[in-house]
Amino acid sequence: MLNRRLFTGAVCALALATSAVLAHADVIKIGVLAPVTGKAAADGQEMVNGAQMAVDELNKAGGVAGHTFELSVGDVGDASADAVATAAERLLGDRAMGAIMTGYASGSNFEIEMMAEQDMVYLVSANSAQTEGIIAPSPDDFGTVWSMTPSYAGYNTEIVPVIEGLVADGKLTLPNKKVAIISSDNPYSKGIAEGMVVAFGEAGWEVTENDLLPFGEINDWRAFLAKIRQNPPAVLINTDYVSANAATFMNQFMEDPTNSLVFIQYAPSVPEFLELTKEKSSGVVYNLLGGVLNTPTNPRAAEVLGKYKAAFGNEPGTYGPALYEQVLIYADALGKVGDPSKRAEIGAEIAKTSKQTAMGKIQFDPATHLSVQSNDGVPIQFYQIRDGERILFYPDQYATGSFEQPGWMK
Repeated sequence: MLNRRLFTGAVCALALATSAVLAHADVIKIGVLAPVTGKAAADGQEMVNGAQMAVDELNKAGGVAGHTFELSVGDVGDASADAVATAAERLLGDRAMGAIMTGYASGSNFEIEMMAEQDMVYLVSANSAQTEGIIAPSPDDFGTVWSMTPSYAGYNTEIVPVIEGLVADGKLTLPNKKVAIISSDNPYSKGIAEGMVVAFGEAGWEVTENDLLPFGEINDWRAFLAKIRQNPPAVLINTDYVSANAATFMNQFMEDPTNSLVFIQYAPSVPEFLELTKEKSSGVVYNLLGGVLNTPTNPRAAEVLGKYKAAFGNEPGTYGPALYEQVLIYADALGKVGDPSKRAEIGAEIAKTSKQTAMGKIQFDPATHLSVQSNDGVPIQFYQIRDGERILFYPDQYATGSFEQPGWMK
């Protein structure tokens, strides 16, 4: 059951008042919970842009069920628990709020319980392990909360067969079966790193380093890289998702690169990473679950990317398209229910979603409220950056090019 201590009877009264307001509202607020300031501001601004693009599009078309929309942003800043709770409470306290969207707000997704307590529609696009951990024990208590991203289990396990497949196909030559991993101390980065340690170990690899740094701005990775150069691994992994941190890591690695394949979790998908690394990131590998599936087999992605670039003048990463699609999924459900105050009913309609999006076909698992991972749904995607371009090389059926051994490797 939910933690009912989060809110008091006063909140229940507020919820009743909110229902009355929403039932007769002409304008529905769409909240965006995002890090628009701080170290992850590049992601946060994308979230706001994507949601705004959807709101503008819906309003231009005349709205939904007699209602138009307005965006309201809750800045979570450094994503501390206090900052997230304050921003969430402000959005939840707005009686015109119909739904709240995020890519990610906190690392633990604790705010999910706050949303469910008020039957607030909440769509999220990150931290799947945390989402599943909260929802799976009692999914009926979270009928308004849904995740656009599937289980992160693939992040833990898929990297090993992909790398070994490249070796078997003659596309990658490795000097040994050693892997070195570094992560930052937050649930996303640390959890993926821990899963990778297990996966590589079970496949017979030697994990030479498994380091953990405090979460925050990191300007100097040289102490870790010095250890790497003393015992070079075949694969070097960094799971810190902050694009500026990852860019610094890559730039400092390239000061004296080892004969290692470099894999960085998520961060290379953010446009800022390419801006900060330029040619020094050519060869790096990353993967995405719930990333934009921009292939000829999914024309929806090109459509959304084109709209975003036309609206904001630059190519987005993951969260601009994700928030755009989230708002439209809410709008589809609202159109079927009609009354924005019936948020439980809207959540039930969201549960039935079967829709092609920029990330692939979205359907939700009723046991976890995560989107379903499969090559026919939302696949895991492996990319390599080459000469400023992102090449999707796995799975084969979606590939836009082939992997090439990085130029710094012998």
